[in-house]
Amino acid sequence: MADPTLVNGQITDSVTQANVKVLADAPAQALATVYQVSGSTAGLSMQNAVANQQSKSLLGTATTTQAVNLLYSMPVAADARGTNEIFSGNALAEALAQLKTVLRAFPTPAPRITGAG
Repeated sequence: MADPTLVNGQITDSVTQANVKVLADAPAQALATVYQVSGSTAGLSMQNAVANQQSKSLLGTATTTQAVNLLYSMPVAADARGTNEIFSGNALAEALAQLKTVLRAFPTPAPRITGAG
């Protein structure tokens, strides 16, 4: 019991015990709050990661679709011009083109059908 005072000793003891209990519970309460905040933060970061992946997937799909539409809408003349610009200055490509031109100059013989018997 507490020292004799004007207040009843049981009252001062109960107040002291309540204060000690509050002080003893404080670290546990603080740690529980830290764990709750850490769990919430980890959950939100996972949600943000998933949302970012979905956004990047949508952007990739949209980009691919736009590129395919662009390729399909490209006129044939522009395609031929672009191919010509790529192959011009390339010695191997020019040699292959000349060889192709020479081979087209000669008619291909008709296939011979030989019968057995």
